[in-house]
Amino acid sequence: MEHGTTVLLSIFVAFLAAQVGAEIAQRLKMPSVVGQLAAGVIVGPSVLAWAEIHEPLRVLAEIGAVLLLFSVGLETRIAELKKVGKVALLVGVLGVIVPFMAGGAWAAAAGFDSYKAMFVAAAFVATSAGITAKVLQELGVISRIESQIILGAAIIDDVLAMLLLVVVSSLQSGTGFDFLRLGTTIVQALGFILLVVVVGRYVMKRSSNLMDAPVDPQSPLIISLVICLGLALAAAYIGLAAIIGAFLAGLILAETDHRSALQKESKPILAFVVPFFFVVTGMEVDMRMLASWDVLGTVLLVTLLAVAAKLVGASIGAASLGFKGAMAVGVGMVPRGEVGIIIASLGRQANVFGNTTYAVIIAMSLLTSVIAPPALKVLFKNEDAQPA
Repeated sequence: MEHGTTVLLSIFVAFLAAQVGAEIAQRLKMPSVVGQLAAGVIVGPSVLAWAEIHEPLRVLAEIGAVLLLFSVGLETRIAELKKVGKVALLVGVLGVIVPFMAGGAWAAAAGFDSYKAMFVAAAFVATSAGITAKVLQELGVISRIESQIILGAAIIDDVLAMLLLVVVSSLQSGTGFDFLRLGTTIVQALGFILLVVVVGRYVMKRSSNLMDAPVDPQSPLIISLVICLGLALAAAYIGLAAIIGAFLAGLILAETDHRSALQKESKPILAFVVPFFFVVTGMEVDMRMLASWDVLGTVLLVTLLAVAAKLVGASIGAASLGFKGAMAVGVGMVPRGEVGIIIASLGRQANVFGNTTYAVIIAMSLLTSVIAPPALKVLFKNEDAQPA
C-alpha cells in the first residue's frame, strides 16, 4: 500500500474510532474523552494495529490540542481569572512541589540515581490542560469558580514544568546548573504571558471592528485562527507549550464583540480535529510493555502515587473553597495526558530510562487521564459547588 494511502487509512480509522468511543462512553454516562482515549489504545499499534502513528496524524493531534485550548480561552474571561489568581497560583505551585517530591521518592527507591530520579519526577508534575478542559466543557461548568482555578493552575503548572525541565536537563547533561538559561527562560515565559494578556487585551478591545474589515464574511473567524496559530507558534518558539499560546489567544479574543460568533463558528472545526488529540494520546500506549504482573504492579503503584500527590497538593492549595470545592480542583489537576507522555519521550531520548520505565510512565499518564473525567462528573453534580 502506498504511503499516502496508509496515512489516509490511519486518519480514517483514528477519526472513526474516536466517534465510536465517544458514543459508547456517553451512552455509559461517562465523558466522551474516556471513550476516545480507550479507542486510541484499542486501534493503536500495540492492540489491533489498525492505525499507525504517522507524522500527519501527530500534526492533526497537535492542531486539535491547540484549537481545544483556544476554544477554552474563548469561554474564559480575564476578569474571572483575576478573581481566582491567588488561589490558582497556590494550587499550581503546590500541585508541582508535592508530585515532584513523590515521583522523586519513588524513582530513588526504584534504584535511579539522583539526576535520573529528578527526570522521572518531572513526569509526575504537569497537568494536561487539554483533557480537563474538554471535560469541563462537556459538563458545562467552565464558568464555575473551581473550573477557573483549574484552568489558571494548569497554565501555571505547565510553565513550572517547563522551568523544571530546564533545570533537570542541565543537571542530566553534566554541565551543571545553568542559572543564565533558567533566568532567561523565566523572563521569556512571564514576559510573553503578560505581554499577550495586557497588550493583547487592550488591542483586541480597541480594534475589534477591524476583524470585519475584509470582504470575506468569515474574516473574524479566519483572523482569530491566524492569531491562535501565531501565538501558539510564539509560545513554542520560546519553549512554552503551544497550547498556552492558544489559550491566551482565546482569552484576549473573548474580550471582543465577536466572542459568541467565534464560539459558534469554530464548533465544526473543533468537531473534526480535537478527537485526534485524544485518540493519538491513547495510541501512544504500548500494551506489550505491560505484559507482566511485576510491571502492572509498578503501573498501579505509580498511578496511585501520581493521583494522590496531585490531589493532595492541589486540594491544599484550594482549601479556601471548602472540602468539596477543593476536591473538585484536586481531581481536575490529576490528568497528566500528553504532557506526561512528552516528558517521558524526552527521558527515553536522553537515555535516562529504558522502554519498561517509559511504558510505566506512559500508562500512568493515560490512567490518570481516564480516572479523572468520571470523578469530575460526580463532583460537579453536587449543588454546593460555588458559581464564579
